[in-house]
Amino acid sequence: MGPREPGAAPEDWTAGNGDMDPESFRAAGHRIVDILADYLGSIEEFAVLPQLEPGSIAPQFTQAAPEEPESIEAILADYRALIEPNANHWSHPGFMAWFPSANAAPGVLGEFLTAGIGQNTFLWRTSPVGTELETVVVGWLREALGLPSTFDGFLTDTASTSSLIALGAAREAAGLEAASRGLAARADVASPRVYASVEAHSSIDKAAMTLGIGRANVVHIPVDESFRMRADALMAAIEHDRSAGHRPIAIVATLGTTNTTAIDPVSAIADIAEREGLWLHVDAAYGGTAALVPTLRPLLAGWERAQSIVVNPHKWMSVPFDASLLLTTRMEALRAAFSHVPEYLRSLDQTGPVRDVSEYTPQLGRRFRALKLWVMLRAFGLAGMRRRIAWHVEMARELAARIDADPDWVVVAPAPFSTVCVRWYPAVLGAPRLVDDPVVAERLDAANQAIMEAVNRTGEVLLSHTRLDGRFTIRLALGHIRGEQRHVDLAWELLRAAAADQTIDFDQP
Repeated sequence: MGPREPGAAPEDWTAGNGDMDPESFRAAGHRIVDILADYLGSIEEFAVLPQLEPGSIAPQFTQAAPEEPESIEAILADYRALIEPNANHWSHPGFMAWFPSANAAPGVLGEFLTAGIGQNTFLWRTSPVGTELETVVVGWLREALGLPSTFDGFLTDTASTSSLIALGAAREAAGLEAASRGLAARADVASPRVYASVEAHSSIDKAAMTLGIGRANVVHIPVDESFRMRADALMAAIEHDRSAGHRPIAIVATLGTTNTTAIDPVSAIADIAEREGLWLHVDAAYGGTAALVPTLRPLLAGWERAQSIVVNPHKWMSVPFDASLLLTTRMEALRAAFSHVPEYLRSLDQTGPVRDVSEYTPQLGRRFRALKLWVMLRAFGLAGMRRRIAWHVEMARELAARIDADPDWVVVAPAPFSTVCVRWYPAVLGAPRLVDDPVVAERLDAANQAIMEAVNRTGEVLLSHTRLDGRFTIRLALGHIRGEQRHVDLAWELLRAAAADQTIDFDQP
């Protein structure tokens, strides 16, 4: 197809057997950019959480695929009518639930380029630039996080996959030969044990399930009053398991737990790991981003002694989902755990050192995730990212101070990063009453749940919850790329207003 004269009408690309022609693509692409720019520019007009019932969305779509082509305009019109109104708006600055995973605009542009250039990065041969740019971006991130050059790594989709790969390597490094023989064939091998705190992410248990270690062999270690793993309890558990004939292989420390963003004492845990000859994996999916700010790095002290670390740029760095960074000092162990190269994956004509990332993961096909990271790191610069992270931490500290100053509210866990865990607790109750009277505690739980649900129904803010010491707790996860101080102020105002509507008589039986 030759070039089109300026102003010429696009051809009817649907009539042939090929792809959309370049000019039709250009026109559609411009329209999509306009739609996305309008969406992001008017995002606060949407309710963060639309009031929907399960099963209410699917009937709005046609139930059979169209037999004949439909116009891009018709498709985009349905996008505006059916997709945008029925979405949870993670891009909304009032999104303070779970951990914000916002799509910063430069990253969205990077996703456009990623889809357009269409790389599959499982071998160097299948994508030389995808493979080598990934090593560059991983090096940029490692250095920006202040970690030593002994760490190498690559990008995966999520922390769940990164931790699974790390624990697979730990299993292999322990000499279990699971990759070749399987654990079922090793009657001579005692139950392999993995240690993590009771606050560790559920992905650790799922990794153990997937790897054949088994959920029963993940030993959950008690935490202290700040929800941090107790190193003394960890050591006691390892000693107990060894005496019972089990085989400890790995410890998982968390820097920024999902419930409270607690920081496990990694230095003390690393001492134990080194003394006991165990693999140390650090789950810093959320909290690791704080290391971009040099003044915050002491919070993560000791993580440089780990054998593997995961940090998720799609959380606090605002990279569009998905992008997880897996770093390790033991790349050879990852390769031993996952390498399998049939003849059709051998590159016979290449010379020189190459990295085929598929040899280090369970996956074969891989997205070119490095491209959007490369775009974002250049568009914001490390200084811009540091400024945003430091600001989020400061906003969280100021919010925690305001809540602590209110006699009817309590901050129930330390807030070292940008997430604050709070609970409405009227001063009239007195602290012992919460502990001693289960009826009062249950009513207080119900009241806190009602407060959070009332805030979420406003559509202006979306909060999530957890349970700490068995009690319902409201989480405010700041750190949104579009969040401003006014959004934090609004969340606090809405919480107080919802609490003022509570009419529970705690003295009634």
